[in-house]
Amino acid sequence: MLLNKAVCTGICLWGAVAAAQEVEDSVRRIREVTVIADRYREVIPSQRLSGKKLEALGSFSVADAIRYFSGVQMKDYGGVGGLKTIDIRSMGTNHLGVFYDGIQLGNAQNGQIDLGKFSLDNIEEITLYNGQKSEMLQSAKDYGAAGTVYLRTRRPRFAPGETSHAKAAVRTGSFGLINPSFLWERKTGKKTALSLGAEYIRSSGKYKFRYRKVLHDGTVAWDTTAVRQNGDIRSARIESGLNGAAGRGQWNAKTYFYDSERGIPGAIVNNVWKRSQRQWDRNFFVQGSYRNYFAADGETLINLKYAEDRMRYLNPDTTLMYIDNTFRQREIYASAAAKYAVRPQWDISMAADYQWNTLDASLQDFVFPRRNTVLVALATALRRKRIKAQASVLSTFVFEQLGKASRQRKPENRQHYTPAVFLSYQPFGNPYDEKHGAEQALTLRAFYKRIFRMPTFNDLYYTDIGNTLLRPEYTTQYNLGFACGGNIGKHRSGRWKVQADAYYNEVTDKIIAVPKGNGQFRWMMMNLGYVEIRGIDFAAETAWNLPENIALSARLNYTFQKAQDFTNPTDNRPPAGSYGGQIAYIPQHSGSAVLAVTWRSWETNYSFIYTGERYHNSSNIRENYEQPWYTHDMTLAKAFNIRKTKFKISAEINNLLGQFYDVVLNYPMPGRNYRLTLKMEI
Repeated sequence: MLLNKAVCTGICLWGAVAAAQEVEDSVRRIREVTVIADRYREVIPSQRLSGKKLEALGSFSVADAIRYFSGVQMKDYGGVGGLKTIDIRSMGTNHLGVFYDGIQLGNAQNGQIDLGKFSLDNIEEITLYNGQKSEMLQSAKDYGAAGTVYLRTRRPRFAPGETSHAKAAVRTGSFGLINPSFLWERKTGKKTALSLGAEYIRSSGKYKFRYRKVLHDGTVAWDTTAVRQNGDIRSARIESGLNGAAGRGQWNAKTYFYDSERGIPGAIVNNVWKRSQRQWDRNFFVQGSYRNYFAADGETLINLKYAEDRMRYLNPDTTLMYIDNTFRQREIYASAAAKYAVRPQWDISMAADYQWNTLDASLQDFVFPRRNTVLVALATALRRKRIKAQASVLSTFVFEQLGKASRQRKPENRQHYTPAVFLSYQPFGNPYDEKHGAEQALTLRAFYKRIFRMPTFNDLYYTDIGNTLLRPEYTTQYNLGFACGGNIGKHRSGRWKVQADAYYNEVTDKIIAVPKGNGQFRWMMMNLGYVEIRGIDFAAETAWNLPENIALSARLNYTFQKAQDFTNPTDNRPPAGSYGGQIAYIPQHSGSAVLAVTWRSWETNYSFIYTGERYHNSSNIRENYEQPWYTHDMTLAKAFNIRKTKFKISAEINNLLGQFYDVVLNYPMPGRNYRLTLKMEI
């Protein structure tokens, strides 16, 4: 019954879009609505890197750039090919939604998105939202995570008389890095444009690291320098996009293909320096969106996607256990949303999504799960002089099926309702200046959100480890903050902005692995955890236009987090003595600073990242203590033209002081390393 209602809702919304396609309007109207729409109506705290600021960081991947946001912690297993995932406000990687051109990237197998796979060459903007995005016209999926990262790729833009662009880059540097990339854009009609991009990465992954062990009494057991082995990677990415306008609507379609082979260097323990595990990944998706303005006060949005991911993991080491497993997951996703302005200051919206996920694996006794998910979101927004308010409720229905040959118990169908409320208030100044943005004056903001994440297929069904009785992992978030900013100087040559948020989060029914039976070699997934998180995020930035064509900008981020494990100490879970301890790998203090200076065609950028002391599990004892680490990175770039071709050459020094450190215990990170990049654009 519930499934039928959701499907009928989607059909009705699709019909509204089809009827509206016959109405004509100008491209100018479309562009005006698109640009103004949501950027200056934000109620929810966000952080953004785009354009020249993003390029100036010299980051190699999306994961490297996101490190400069406050409230974010990254797990990095080292090197160009190492797995890189991020955690927002200590709620866990699986509570973060990552959206690529407006549609979420999925991984039903383990719920984690490796952001190291995504290059910055084709990324135009990265935005991080705590809670959810403020936009009223969005899919139900946009409401379904504790925090979200939006990756927006470059859209073709042409000056009058232009019909095509081409952009190429090549990088080389430490670890035997070779990284060419190419992007071609073509205007195919008055309202359509095509883009095609490709990238190749090869790296040996070899770098020096320090292996040092200090005993409990303070004496040094060993201290040596070695070379990281089996960290090589070879990957290729091909991506195409088609954008256009039709009637009073805009549409886009994208195809994405990624293929890689990489070594898994493993942990450095017991004087074992080299591992032999390998992993092959092949990711493909095709997606499309259509946004239509069916009336002066109404809009609709349609999203469609098909994705297929294949992964092979090989451990040829028979002294441990020979493993050669393959996994294949598929996803079909469809979404329909509509927004209507009841009054000039009051909007309502509804979104209905359907998602189908499957996982096939070569594991013995695997159950071949199938999951059907229906999401329905209702939202409303009110703007009243100095006050903005948004409220939403998300209904989630999950229907699980197992393979015909499975004897395992099927989880019960699930139905969950999760609310969210967001408020902002501007006590003085011009009420919500739409031209310059609300940050021109002091803005106070607060939100409450409750959301959950479903157990992944691995949590539920991984052979001999999964547990079909798992409950969803819930988070409850409370946030209170402010933002202010403005211009500096007689001629407004400078700008500044400051924002800060204090928050309290609870994570209940946390899904963790515990010993199965009396042994420590067999594990099982269970709901046992309860975590309380208290924190403060602070961000400040300024930009100045100085005499002699000098431009200066600076950005500072700081995060304080007290993330404590309050799981019942009588539960049978390791580690003992963890009650009230700071959870694993979460520092109390962390931050970053960026300083950029441009003079004519020269650019220089300095960045600093600091992560304070941590423990590698929630038993905060000396044996689990991890030292703070920090890195200094510098970039120098020069732009020049040869006839009609634009060139830019840049040199980077990362980890300038050559500090040896681990982000994850026994996974050493590279010391001082270099990159040289040449870009060309015609």
